[in-house]
Amino acid sequence: MASEPLAGRRITKVTERKTKVDWAYFLHDIAEAYPHADVITLVMDNLSTHSPGALYEAYPPEQAKALWDRFEFVYTPKHGSWLNVAEIELNVMISQCLKRRIDSIDELREEVTAWQAQRDRLQAKVNWQFTTDDARVKLKRLYPTFDT
Repeated sequence: MASEPLAGRRITKVTERKTKVDWAYFLHDIAEAYPHADVITLVMDNLSTHSPGALYEAYPPEQAKALWDRFEFVYTPKHGSWLNVAEIELNVMISQCLKRRIDSIDELREEVTAWQAQRDRLQAKVNWQFTTDDARVKLKRLYPTFDT
């Protein structure tokens, strides 16, 4: 999932696995959703699948490099996936859509697509209330303070 929180927009993709190539294809989907953007800022966790090599496994070198250059990657700290708005959206999707048995991946895709369309239609946004001051307390090891 990718989420554009200020616009109340998200992009979802159901795959059978979470491989590097799946991630590379998803990046391509995101880039296509923003054809006029020079740079797309993507906040994400630091999984081993999230690497430039993934693009080179999926696309020819020129296309892989061009796609990589479209993005600015911002990685959440280890154990900080809760800082990623897409993770919050995933939790909403699970509670609103996936808390039941779904028999096939095709049915799962249909359900997720319907959920996404409804959330986008409502322009549902994440009410982010985590401030820089909160971060300095909760993540003090990442935000050193200097006593003067």
